[in-house]
Amino acid sequence: MTGAVNTMNATFEQGLLLGILIGEGHFGGDGKQPQITLRMHTRHQRLFETLLRLCPGSKLYGPYNHGGRRYFQWMARGEVLRETLLPLLDRLPLEDIDEHVYERYQDMKVRYGL
Repeated sequence: MTGAVNTMNATFEQGLLLGILIGEGHFGGDGKQPQITLRMHTRHQRLFETLLRLCPGSKLYGPYNHGGRRYFQWMARGEVLRETLLPLLDRLPLEDIDEHVYERYQDMKVRYGL
């Protein structure tokens, strides 16, 4: 029973992570290295803490105040991007789920030789 619960939690957490990235993530880079960035209002702080737990090695920056908006910025690059997120995203039928996200993701991979 414990194994089933752990599997269910892992499946849920993986779905949560991928859903947030598909819905809110930016796939790009800084010109030197690829990164996935997520920028959201500070009221989502607990969600960002969950992302940090799910993606050890990712970073949270902020809070920032800009243009009347208060937000955090979460970033995944380097090893966590290559070893954790790319394999998860590559297994998804992204092109069927969201063509725009698929194109942005593929563009990042081509631009940075991933």
